Amino acid sequence: MSDKSIIGLSRLVTLRQQVDTVARNIANQSTTGYKSEGLRFREYLTEAKEEDVRSSPLRSLVAATAFSDFSAGPLQATGNSTDVAMIGDGFFVVAVPGGERYTRNGAFTLDAKGQLVTLGGQPVMTSTGPIRVSQQDGPVTIGPDGSISIGKGSIGRLRIVRFADQRQLSAESGGMFSAAASPTDVAATEVRLASGVLEGSNVRTVQEMSKLVAATRAYDQVANAILRESDPNELKRLAGEE
Repeated sequence: MSDKSIIGLSRLVTLRQQVDTVARNIANQSTTGYKSEGLRFREYLTEAKEEDVRSSPLRSLVAATAFSDFSAGPLQATGNSTDVAMIGDGFFVVAVPGGERYTRNGAFTLDAKGQLVTLGGQPVMTSTGPIRVSQQDGPVTIGPDGSISIGKGSIGRLRIVRFADQRQLSAESGGMFSAAASPTDVAATEVRLASGVLEGSNVRTVQEMSKLVAATRAYDQVANAILRESDPNELKRLAGEE
């Protein structure tokens, strides 16, 4: 297989990543607190094979690194007393098997046992851990500082954290993030929440659709170019047909 075909295949891999990333964004355009994902492209050079030197002494290959856009999404009023939106930087903390995850999705509710959880059932962490309340004591409300209150008064405060470098966060499904580094807890005086409101996805749907069309078209063009350049028997071998 020629250098041109090898480089073309590397571009196909990158374009496939781009198509998958854009498709994931579009699929999450209505996911509360979702942060749009993107790819940073890096091109580097490699020496060509001797027989290709006359046409081009150097060949470029492409690599891509994923990132998340942490800009704020639009605020959407719900009127639910346990729904909250983060104003400014910060993440809510939820418990999952084997650790914690971080999210901007403040759509919380009480489960059958009175525990404050996400809509997916993960316990929402307070400054002292998960919290359970008796609904007989009155409706649960969450204040602008993250304080959780029922009829008899405050019973806890949501744990809010920040990261010195948000690039340390790795996106997971449902608007969740994991992190190798430990976050910093935010003091109550620095927390700003909007009650009865949720932060929507920051995906720009029209822009993402344009990206999808462009990436799909580029993928087809590169694939066709590889077919013209490559030995059909070699392509069959790579595809596992021989």
